Amino acid sequence: MIKLKSYSANTNQGPFLQVNEDDVDVDLVNKLFLIFDGYGGSGIGDKSCQSLKKDLTAFYTKFAEDPDSTMPFFFSPKYNLEGNALINSLHSAHKSLKDENLKKEYALRGGASIIAGALSEQLLTMVSIGNCLSLLYRKNHLEIITLPDSLATLTQDKYKAHLQTTPLSGLGLFEDLYMNIKELKILDGDLIIFMTDGAYSRINNEELKYIIEANDLTLPKKVEEVFKLSNSRGNLDNQSCVFLQF
Repeated sequence: MIKLKSYSANTNQGPFLQVNEDDVDVDLVNKLFLIFDGYGGSGIGDKSCQSLKKDLTAFYTKFAEDPDSTMPFFFSPKYNLEGNALINSLHSAHKSLKDENLKKEYALRGGASIIAGALSEQLLTMVSIGNCLSLLYRKNHLEIITLPDSLATLTQDKYKAHLQTTPLSGLGLFEDLYMNIKELKILDGDLIIFMTDGAYSRINNEELKYIIEANDLTLPKKVEEVFKLSNSRGNLDNQSCVFLQF
């Protein structure tokens, strides 16, 4: 069984905005790891993230602990119990928020992008919806696990990439829920990174790798360096980052 040796999870409103519509959660008991990028504006996107996190975690902790549970939205023998429970949790949270949004005017509706990870033994199941990014640092090599589902996927133009992070999918708003599901066998020494666009869109992988490999920095300091670099390049967005060191 692989163990999480250390982690750092940080989120803030960034240097410009007054309200943080991002959120993060590291549930060590249930081995559930979450990062959210909410949208809808002040008092909407932030509340959407809170609602989604509450619904998702409540559903997941109920079903992941019951091997005889019936998955109400989805089931595939391709995934283990935790993977199926995670996918169902996302469907459930999405439906709850979407139903709430239908009662509201369009201007008052909110939602969120997300990366959710569930660990079982040595297998990490990750589900990405919307414009968040996940990466794996293993044996001095940094690679992307899940790409953002955003306008950036429609163009190869890297000029002002921070302007191309509009999500093409998300929880709570869209009728269909497009999930990018990945399973990763975790090895000792692996570092998993989840980031919202306020953190990743103004830095490149080489710069992130340099920060990761800085031996004089603790994990929380490495997250701070990611934020600092992004902000120095004009970040105007909320920013969140989760580092999971195995």
